Amino acid sequence: MAKTKPFFEPLSPNVDFPKLEEELLKKWNKEGTVKRYLQKNENSKKNFSFLDGPITANNPMGVHHAWGRTYKDLWQRFYNMRGFKQRFQNGFDCQGLWVEVEVEKELGLKSKKDIENLVPGDVKASIAKFVELCRQRVYKYAKIQTEQSKRLGYFMDWDNSYFTLSEENNYMIWHFLKKCNDRGLIYKGRDSVPWCPRCGTAISQHEILTEDYRELTHETVFFKVPVKDRDFSLLAWTTTPWTIPANVALAINPKFKYRVWKLNNKDTILTVNPDEIADAESREWFNKNVVEAGFVHEKGTEDILGKDLVGLKYEGPFDDLPRVKDALNKNPDTFHSVIDAEDLVVATKGTGILHVAPGAGEEDYKLGKEKNLSVIDVINEEANYYDQLGEFSGKNAKRHPEIIIDFLKSKDEGRFLLKTANITHRYPACWRCKTELVWRVVDEWYIAIDPVREDMKKVTKRIRWIPGFGLKRELDWLKNMHDWLISKKRYWGLAIPIWECKKCGNFEVIGSYEELKEKAVDGWEKFEGHTPHKPWVDEVRIKCSKCGEITERIPDVGNPWLDAGIVSFSTISKDNKSDPLYWSDKEEWQKWFPADFITESFPGQFKNWFYSLIAMSAVLENREPFKTVKTAGLCIKVGETRSNLMRAPRK
Repeated sequence: MAKTKPFFEPLSPNVDFPKLEEELLKKWNKEGTVKRYLQKNENSKKNFSFLDGPITANNPMGVHHAWGRTYKDLWQRFYNMRGFKQRFQNGFDCQGLWVEVEVEKELGLKSKKDIENLVPGDVKASIAKFVELCRQRVYKYAKIQTEQSKRLGYFMDWDNSYFTLSEENNYMIWHFLKKCNDRGLIYKGRDSVPWCPRCGTAISQHEILTEDYRELTHETVFFKVPVKDRDFSLLAWTTTPWTIPANVALAINPKFKYRVWKLNNKDTILTVNPDEIADAESREWFNKNVVEAGFVHEKGTEDILGKDLVGLKYEGPFDDLPRVKDALNKNPDTFHSVIDAEDLVVATKGTGILHVAPGAGEEDYKLGKEKNLSVIDVINEEANYYDQLGEFSGKNAKRHPEIIIDFLKSKDEGRFLLKTANITHRYPACWRCKTELVWRVVDEWYIAIDPVREDMKKVTKRIRWIPGFGLKRELDWLKNMHDWLISKKRYWGLAIPIWECKKCGNFEVIGSYEELKEKAVDGWEKFEGHTPHKPWVDEVRIKCSKCGEITERIPDVGNPWLDAGIVSFSTISKDNKSDPLYWSDKEEWQKWFPADFITESFPGQFKNWFYSLIAMSAVLENREPFKTVKTAGLCIKVGETRSNLMRAPRK
């Protein structure tokens, strides 16, 4: 009987998948498959405008990138099959701290000072070298990611990807900032901001993501301060003992009842009445720490209403330090006083008495402005204590919090210290280097949001959000977000086009290459021929329009979400390789704007890429930058954390 031929050829159990992949790629290349796919609908009258959220060109792709790129490719293939013409343009995010940090690792650098000494004794040449190394890293990994994407079978116009480091992208942001300034939105503000002591720069509200909070254990401090002309002390609690030298006030809730506690009839302290603490776990934690220290509440001793404590003055453990004395002299009426802060003092963990340090906390700083409190700056950009802080000067506040604790233990035989207690809590870290953040009062540049907040909300409501809860999430962010902090004291990124007059305080926002050339009075020949980056653009001086003084550009670089948010305007061009159509042919540009569709993963994008697209489009065109957005969950293998999986995270 004749043998029946099998329907399928037998397959070897030892399949070489990379080899099969290579053979298929060679076949596509030989047959021109990708080229025919991209050109299939080039004469179509129907457009499908897809805007690619740029991948950070900083490392090889991770699995989350592969997931996202496959997802994007699905939509573009679907519309290509339906006969729609598309641009098929990939994007690379290029500038910012994530690239800088990796270059620092390659060079074995530990701080900003090391960057400025790459060429010993020449800061300008050092920055130029560092910036060039950042640029080279971007191009290196853009090439690697391109090849990885091709291996995924992702069909794009790979020869004409956009790069956010391009002159077109940077000068378009200049144009946006000029428009913001024309509307009075740009300002320099002094505020207490989150700060990374390793990277030496502020971290904006947009960059502190939920996943960047970590469960950390800190030694916290219960410290007591004697009230002047009274026979008791007030007990405060802080998770950041390094901030105690910056203390200028204590805040209470005027509606709370405060309890008197005694120790052997010698030491008396005041805290919130535990009955005010609604949460049972917090109440137990409070009682444990106060009672274990030996304090008891004597029966018959009446509570004191919070409102009766307002205005009391107290002694502090660091009153003899020169910086603290300066604060006393500046605002003697409010220094080391008890203030009313009903909205801030809530009965959770703590003592119901809030340690207020305007120089080291965002809410503290706002409260200080409201109550006319002094500000004591205590740390520099590396979190080292400033001069005029006695034995602490030059020591690192975050790495060595024990120096404050040890001081409190020994000062006047422990007069100011009740006890310490370890607590595990969520604390923010730098999104890029994972260093614990501190808060510093610094001058930064902002875009005021209130004048355009309602415009942004209207724009957002015209967008179709999939899933639908995306609309609520975006509106909630727009409702609560602060002014946009756009400056960073770093090196590789957008050179913020602000020339500030040191004499009269006036500043000019330059909107284009041509405007800068027209206004330049010195340094143009050193800049011409270079991209608008540090240190070359810093050579250009212009004349102050108010007092005639010669001015320099501020040294800051821009928030990286400016780079990604402007791509609706800077990247849409003829054949993906000409000047932006926004400048040369706005009618043609409007065929592709707003984008019909974008898609990105959940984490961070509502307050980062989606937000920056909406904000910049609201200012420039007062309309939505995309019609539909589809968000997706993040693909993470079971057992892996975000930190060890995301080798090249989006911002």
